[in-house]
Amino acid sequence: VASLREHYYNLCMEKSQRINPFLLHILQEVDEESKKGLEKGITLNVAGNNRIIPVERVTSEDFWILSGILKKNPYVNGLDVRYNLLKDVGAYYAAKLLQKQLNLIYLNLMFNDIGPDGGELIAKALHKNTTLKYLRMTGNKIENKGGMFFAAMLQVNSSLEKLDLGDCDLGMQSVIAFATVLTQNQAIKGINLNRPILYGEQEESTVHIGHMLKENHCLVELHMCKHDMKNSGFKQLCDALYVNSNLRYLDVSCNRITCDGMVFLADVLKSNTTLEVIDLSFNRIENAGASYLSQTLASHNRSLKALSVVSNNIEGEGLVALSQSMKTNITLSHIYIWGNKFDEATCVAYSDLIHTGRLKADSTDVEPFVVDEHVYLAEVSNGLKKHYYWTPTYGEAYNHSSNAGFALVPVGQNL
Repeated sequence: VASLREHYYNLCMEKSQRINPFLLHILQEVDEESKKGLEKGITLNVAGNNRIIPVERVTSEDFWILSGILKKNPYVNGLDVRYNLLKDVGAYYAAKLLQKQLNLIYLNLMFNDIGPDGGELIAKALHKNTTLKYLRMTGNKIENKGGMFFAAMLQVNSSLEKLDLGDCDLGMQSVIAFATVLTQNQAIKGINLNRPILYGEQEESTVHIGHMLKENHCLVELHMCKHDMKNSGFKQLCDALYVNSNLRYLDVSCNRITCDGMVFLADVLKSNTTLEVIDLSFNRIENAGASYLSQTLASHNRSLKALSVVSNNIEGEGLVALSQSMKTNITLSHIYIWGNKFDEATCVAYSDLIHTGRLKADSTDVEPFVVDEHVYLAEVSNGLKKHYYWTPTYGEAYNHSSNAGFALVPVGQNL
């Protein structure tokens, strides 16, 4: 195999392009890694937010050269260029790469200043691409226009399994378009539609996504964070979950769901046997909502594995009720409670769960400690998706304890 570093250096000389020292360093590391064996394929990690080594962020010109050396390289099947400066010009080269490189199964372009035009180029390139499984466009402001091109792409593409369009400034029109397309698409297993720009109080998006969940028999993972969803919208999703038998991971964090919404969810969980991970973080379910959930979890539901109620204005009574439900429900293995109002009863209850082994230390976001014979809880960095926007400076980036949602509900390789 020709050295990637040499290939990059020679191509820069040939095209009179300035050498990016960061890129050169990464390629050298990959060359050294590839000497150990190439059976599994390589993910090239050129993340621009790496704090360990000096970073010179990859520009569209750098990416042009990089795509040139990857087009004919059969060993690279993943490319992570998050937090760089590709912009729409870089998106053009990314689109060309998707057309020529037929081994790429994972492409991460998050936060690269790609706009609607760049989004259009990438979406159109995927009309004919049959190998890419997972695309992350997170944080690129492709807006409603770009979103519509991606929705149109899903009518044609039958190989993409996971698509992340979180924080992309999607509009109501494109969210509805995705809901409509996913009633027919049988390939997408995970989709992220976090933080669209929605106007109005009618919550049309939840109506359409609820309808989609009734029709779709393939979707496993759905993220609807920051949809300004209220109880009426959440009811639309819950109504769909009575008939949907494939969704396993539901993320409705950072919305406006209260204890009344938990009445609908608690009722669904009595009959739904497929939901395994529910993220309710940063809502406002309070004690009453926690009580509704704990009753169902204690007496009926035996399929839910992970629940996050982080920052939900829950006090001791509700938190203790949830801990009590774990004593009778042995399926619920992960629970995240930080950001609520702990009293001593709460601290003692979760300390007991951890010390008896019922709750593993890496399956929750709190750790007990004792001061003057009183038990307190400290926060630890475990969660359902702690490393969604960033990766840690040291240690494993994709360890199970920090990304439990994805570990419990894997959609596929790198997914």
